[in-house]
Amino acid sequence: MPDRSRPARTPGKGTGSTAVGAPAATPQGTATATATPRRSPGPKVRPKNGVDRFFGVTERRSSFGREVRGGLTTFFTMAYIVVLNPIILSGADITGATLPFASVAAVTALVAGVLTIAMGIVGRYPLALATGLGINAIVGVYAATQLTWPEIMGLVVLEGLLITVLVLTGFRRAVFTAIPAQLKTAIAVGIGFFLTIIGLADAGIVRPGNPLISFGVNGSLAGWPMLTFVVGLLLTSVLVVRRVRGALLIGILATTVFAIVVEAIADIGPRTGADGAVANTHGWALQVPTWPGQVFDVPDLSIIGNFSLFGGFSRIGVLAAVLIVFSIMIADFFDTVGTITAVGAEGELLDEDRNLPRSQPVLLVDSLAAAAGGAASVSSNTTYIESAAGVGDGARTGLASVVTGALFLVATFFTPLVQVVPSEAAAPVLVIVGAMMISQIRDLEWGDMSLVIPAFLTIALMPFTYSITNGIGAGVVSYVVLRVATGRGRDVHPLMWTVAAVFVVYFALDPIQQLL
Repeated sequence: MPDRSRPARTPGKGTGSTAVGAPAATPQGTATATATPRRSPGPKVRPKNGVDRFFGVTERRSSFGREVRGGLTTFFTMAYIVVLNPIILSGADITGATLPFASVAAVTALVAGVLTIAMGIVGRYPLALATGLGINAIVGVYAATQLTWPEIMGLVVLEGLLITVLVLTGFRRAVFTAIPAQLKTAIAVGIGFFLTIIGLADAGIVRPGNPLISFGVNGSLAGWPMLTFVVGLLLTSVLVVRRVRGALLIGILATTVFAIVVEAIADIGPRTGADGAVANTHGWALQVPTWPGQVFDVPDLSIIGNFSLFGGFSRIGVLAAVLIVFSIMIADFFDTVGTITAVGAEGELLDEDRNLPRSQPVLLVDSLAAAAGGAASVSSNTTYIESAAGVGDGARTGLASVVTGALFLVATFFTPLVQVVPSEAAAPVLVIVGAMMISQIRDLEWGDMSLVIPAFLTIALMPFTYSITNGIGAGVVSYVVLRVATGRGRDVHPLMWTVAAVFVVYFALDPIQQLL
């Protein structure tokens, strides 16, 4: 959302968006700030053709060019998952079995492509889906310690089916609506910071250190990859403030070209070795930007369908399996709530109560995606916060998702080519989109500490714990407690009590497991 001291922006030029402000005093007592006026719709423009009418391109004041550009930007920002997911899922399970790297990469791209296209056509919003980061790490840990790959993937399928039932009964949408406006705004701001720290970590600007994190390599910006990130950040920032059309996409592509030239001259190599340990602190974080010797590769889809729906129950018992399903479900459930809120706010797609209109199809596709990811043996698929990059570059409709999904399908056959774009070239876009999103902080209510503290915890815990779910959980629990402590328990929506109780169980899951 641009600074109000600047001239109004031209819609869709990738310079951020004006979020809908929180409403005045609501029955839940969630905010007292003055709502930011929405732009008048102006004269109604007739759609140009059937595609325009179906996706509502003109209705949302977009254009086919912006949608295509936004779809491209989203793809290049999140294409890293095609390489990262097989790395995370490359370990052996408790029987010593492993998932084929090439097959996981190809199927990750295939499932992301199909589901993102489904989101575009059914949900009609610029939201892309792929294997959920964090969730795949949880899946990998359970496979290494308790279950086989088919067994843990079966539990992921069950988790997705359970969330689908919650969507069909209307419960998931009801929870989305029950979250107060103050927390919804805080979620969007927190995700802005979360995107920023993801970008900085991907570029190696922040790394694990002593006592907690360190700046670059031994406190300095050392190495060509970090220079590549800095060049990309400055270049993309200039393009954004100059309001160049396609600024984010141009930034990614130009920085990638720069990275390829740097690698060709300096021969830097990867940061980590084949064993996953750091071998070169000055190396590229994930992909080495070199032109692959083989561009086309026939995809190996052999892992699709290799799951055991109830095998995990037999191996570790019903109670332990249920707790695993519960923990994955909570992460999946509330990550999506946060993502939809943040992306919708960035694209001016939310209504006056900061809810996404016609959200039921979006939630249904996202829920089925979790089950589809498990059935394909690539872990739960979910809506990606990197969709905000495409929205920042102009995307407003599901047409952008169709473009992103089509590119993922192409990537199924060109997996080696996807690896050309290094994370250092995509990371600047995440930082800039983070800057766009945190400006919504002005819509928070600052005069009531019982609202300020939950908002602050929501914002702080997302980047500091590297989890959207943790931030939402801390905000929800503290909101309920503090409203009660100030004698305003009646203002709390009934569903918020349920959600708070669920989060208490979620945060106490480890001691509960030990107790039982």
